[in-house]
Amino acid sequence: MQIKRSATAHWEGSGKTGNGTMATQSTVLHDTQYSYNTRFEDGIGTNPEELIGAAHAGCFSMKLAFVLQAAGFTADSIDTKATVILEAGAITTVQLETSVKVAGVSQAQLEEFTADAKANCPVSKLLNAEITLTTTLL
Repeated sequence: MQIKRSATAHWEGSGKTGNGTMATQSTVLHDTQYSYNTRFEDGIGTNPEELIGAAHAGCFSMKLAFVLQAAGFTADSIDTKATVILEAGAITTVQLETSVKVAGVSQAQLEEFTADAKANCPVSKLLNAEITLTTTLL
C-alpha cells in the first residue's frame, strides 16, 4: 500500500527579512506563517524543525503502540517529545523523550519496545541524524 501526503510552502523576499507560509493537504496548517524569526529566534509562527519534531513524536508514538500491540500489550498513554537540533546548517540530532503508562511491562521490556519503535518508525528511517531516546515507565 502506498500512502501519499503533501504540504506546500510559499516564500517571498530574502532569507533573513522575507517570510512565508506553509499549508498541509489536510488543511491542519493553512497559510501558517514562518520566517527567519520563527526559525532562528522566538517569532510567532512555525518552522521546519518544529514540524519535523511533531512528525517524529507522532510517528514514534504510533509505532510504539503497534510494537506493544504485537507483544500483547495496550498502553494507557504514550507521551513523546521530540527535540530537533539544528546546528551548522544541518539537523544533527533528534532527542526523543517518551513516557509510557502500560500495565504488565517491565522497564527492560519497555526499553526493548521503544528501541524497536525508534529504529522502525518511518520518520526515524528518513532522518540522517543521531536519534537519542529516553524512556520512562509510569
